This record gives sequence, structure tokens and C-alpha cells, in this order.
Amino acid sequence: MPLDGVMLGFVARELDSKLKDGRVDRVIQPERDEIHLLIRAQGVNHRLVLSASANAARVHLSQHSKTGPMEPPMFCMLLRKYLASGRVQAVRRIAGDRIIEIEIQALSEMGDQVMRTIVVEVMGRHSNIILRSQDGRIIDAARHIGEDISRVRQVLPGLPYCYPPSQGKLNPETATAEEIALRLRETGGKLDKAIGSCIAGFSPQAAREVCARIGLDTSTLIADINADACAQAIADYLAQMPQLGPCVVNITEDGSPADVYPFAQLHLPMASVSEYDGPSAALDAYFYERDRRDRMNQRASALAHTLKNHIERCEKKIAIQNEALESAARMEEYRQKGELIQANLYRLKKGEAVAQVENFYTETCEPIEIPMDVSLSPAQNAQRYFKLYQKARGARTLAAEQKAKAEQELEYLEQMEDDLRKCTDAAGLSELRAMLEKSGHVRQTFSRVKQRKEAPSQPMKFLSCDGIEIEVGKNALQNERLTMGAKGDELWLHAQKMPGSHVLVHSADVPEATLKEAAMLAAYYSKGVRSAQVPIDATLRRYIKKPGGTPAGFVIYTHQRTLYITPDEATVKKIKCIRE
Repeated sequence: MPLDGVMLGFVARELDSKLKDGRVDRVIQPERDEIHLLIRAQGVNHRLVLSASANAARVHLSQHSKTGPMEPPMFCMLLRKYLASGRVQAVRRIAGDRIIEIEIQALSEMGDQVMRTIVVEVMGRHSNIILRSQDGRIIDAARHIGEDISRVRQVLPGLPYCYPPSQGKLNPETATAEEIALRLRETGGKLDKAIGSCIAGFSPQAAREVCARIGLDTSTLIADINADACAQAIADYLAQMPQLGPCVVNITEDGSPADVYPFAQLHLPMASVSEYDGPSAALDAYFYERDRRDRMNQRASALAHTLKNHIERCEKKIAIQNEALESAARMEEYRQKGELIQANLYRLKKGEAVAQVENFYTETCEPIEIPMDVSLSPAQNAQRYFKLYQKARGARTLAAEQKAKAEQELEYLEQMEDDLRKCTDAAGLSELRAMLEKSGHVRQTFSRVKQRKEAPSQPMKFLSCDGIEIEVGKNALQNERLTMGAKGDELWLHAQKMPGSHVLVHSADVPEATLKEAAMLAAYYSKGVRSAQVPIDATLRRYIKKPGGTPAGFVIYTHQRTLYITPDEATVKKIKCIRE
């Protein structure tokens, strides 16, 4: 139940109390469907996140910053024009539904005080962020909706703003017991579905919680209960609901957030939860990691598809070259036949379909039959076999060269594919794309919008059980920076003869327990993650060299010790992670 009407009610009340009279200092648009308002209110700087993402639409305060492009999008520029230095007057939820309005008083072009409203509609794939003028007209929106998309409701600059079509449900903030009782009787059926059908903003989850709070089963039929008494209990619950708390986030066994609620849910089985002071803190904890992961997956999917296609092309090329090499294996046979014919020219006549000669390439010189072209003389047949030999020899050389190039390219692409699997941030993804653009595997993109140059991505950092720092590269550039910048007596590890991360232990004296943890990280962050007994080479940095002209992350090394490790996710998660 991340953001139904109930949760949004808690969010609206929190924002109204914290942001009232706050000044809008900055407007940032880090994503196409996401706006950040930096507001100074009550002596505190707040970051208000407004998102119209189909999978993560939301409104809440956040502690996580994002940077926008060097040249802001048009919608961001427009919001800056109309909202800069404005004062937040009120934040409210509309009629218990999933709509939040933020009223901001700002100066008009003539210097007059005017009221402008940001409307955030949190409605799944129909979510939107709309700026409305004082006279109720739409100034602009994150998503434009014309007649080709919806004939019922258009969202375009200049049109009057209309709320989404009402479903005729009761406002939970103003509904009386009599109104609820009447609606319950009219709806009938099971209690939880009847509650969801007659009260605005109540998801099935929230409706089941109502049943638990008033002491009735969700499958109870309206016809079997006293509707007036039930309605009074629901009305009392609705009146008390804003005071319930604290906000909770359910935690899965692996420690990731599973769901978020404005207060503990009695109808759900007991689960591991984290408590938060307010709905914004809970939503921030729930959405940040999930939204970051989803956006990363979306951005990485195109690269993953491209890499897959190039890898398949290389594998086909290698198979073709292998066939060419097998065919070229007959070149010695062609040479021998040509020489045998040439040695027996005095015995052979034109028009013979088969030349029977002694094979002096064998110890016993047994007779051999050589197919002949009847249209050619014996000397011409010998030259024909010599040409076949030259052609096969040239094909073998070319096939061997092409195969070596294809294998080198395949090794590079598999390394990129493994790096993409480990990519966790936008900086790492940008570095990966830049490397593929440089190698010609991805078409270079040109945009009129100047993108902000991102700082180099950082490798993962762990702390071993002995308190020693271990760093793990997530891509080829990180691997190169990590290895080439290390001290000579630091320990370096890598999976043997397969794509994987460079692992560096920042210590001259490495205990056995730390060595095993570092080897486990090297195995887990390699292509052999799903294999058993992955060979991991360990050597000192001083024994590592980088040949000139080789791609990023490519090194050669000596004096290695090999450990055999079976990757285990549970063991890796027990190693303390300082930086992902």
C-alpha cells in the first residue's frame, strides 16, 4: 500500500505543517517525470519530491539529492519562472482521493501577488504533475494529454483544469455514520469490498485494515450485520485515523523494503518492520532504492540488448571461422596431389578421369587414385591442385586472424556484460556506455540538451572481519583506476581466465580470514558467480603490468597463488559493505 488515499492524507498533513510559509529556493528536474522543489521553511531546508512515474508516483520530503542536466527541460524552466521565491500557503489532499495540491503565492510578471497551484495526481500510469494558474487554467504539465489519448479529459496548456472523473465515493474526512450506513446497504456484498467501494481513496489493503480495526472479518456480508453499528465504528475509526502511527516499512529477509504503511497493520501477519517518525521518511526509505533500481534497469536494458546481439554475432563469426579452418585442413592433401600428378606427367594422358599413381609420401608407396578434370591436361590438373592449396592456405591464415579478432572482441563484450550486471549507479552506467561508444558497439548519441559531466564512479568498498578495507571494481574503468593506483605491496585478486572484478586488499599483511573474504568477493563479482570451485588468482600489485594498447582493465600478472572458491550470496552479504 505505498500511496493510496489514506497514505496521501498522512503525507498532505505532514507537508502542510512542515512547509507552510516556506520559500521556494530552487526547482530541479532530474528525470522526465520527476520534480524536486528545494524549500526553506521554519529554519530548515527541505527537498520535496514530486514524481509522476508510472511505477513510483509519489509526493514526499526526501534526504536524497539528485542532479539535473546542465540545460534544464522546458517544464523545469517554466516552474522556475512561475514559482521561484514563492511562498507555500497550503498543502491539501482533494476529497480523500489520490490528488495533492500545493498552493504557492508568487509574483506575477507585473509584480502582483498571485496564487499558483501544483497539482500532483498519483494514479499509476495516469499520474501527472500540473501547474495551475489562479484562474484555474493549466499553465503546463509534465505529461500533455490530448484528444488522441483521452476524449474525456484533456491536460494541455491554456485549458481549464478539471479534476479526474469522480466515482461518487464519500470523503473520509467529512463522511458521517449515516452516510456510510446508507452506502453500505446500497453496495452490499462483502464488508471489505463494500468499504473500498463507498469511501474515496481506500485501497483493498486499507479496507481490510478497517475491518480488523472494528473487529469484523473481511468476508462478513453486509446483510448479516447491523449496518448502523458498523457504520458508526467505521466513522469513529476514520476520525481517529490521523492520530495513528508510527509509519512502518515492512522488511524482507534480505533486508530490502517490501511495503510501507502509515501505521502498523493489524490485519497482516507479524513481519519485520522499521518505524519512522513521519510518512515522508518512510516513503523515502521505501522508494529511494526501488526507484533507483527500476530506473537503472530501464536505462541498462537497451545496453543489455545491444551487448547480447553483439555477443551472438561474435559467436556466429567464430563458428564460421572454425568451419573455414576445418576446410583448410585439406590444404596439405591438395599440395600432395599436385606434386604426385606433376611427378607422373610422363605417364598421364589428357582425358583420364582418374590418375593412378604411386604415393611416395607413404612408406610403402601404395597406389592412390586422384580425381582429374577431363577437360584439362595433366599439367593443368596439377596446377589446379596447387591453386586449391594456395587458396586453402590463405583461407587458413585469414580465418585464424579473423577468429583471433572475434575471440578478443567476445572477451571484451563478455567483460562489458559482466560489468553491466554489477552496475549500480548512473555514473557507472555512463562510463560503460562511453566505453561501448568508443569501441563502436553503441552508436554515439547527440543531444541539444547539454548533460552535466558526472564525477567518476566509485568501486564498492567492504570491511573484512579483520577490519581491513577491500575494494571491488564494478567496471573496466574502475578496475583500471583501482589496480593502477594501488601500492606495490597491496594484494590483488581476480577470477582466472574469465570476466570479473579486480579486488584489492588495502594491506601489506593479509590474514587468512580476510584473504578468503576477498577471494569470495572476486568469485561472486565474476562471470563464474553461478559456478562451483571458481579459480581465483591472488598476487601483489607489483607483479601486475598493463601491456600498451590493451583495453581498460586488461592486465597481465605473475607470482600468483590460486584459490578455489564456491560463490555464496549469503556469505557475501555478511561482509560489511561501506560503499555500494
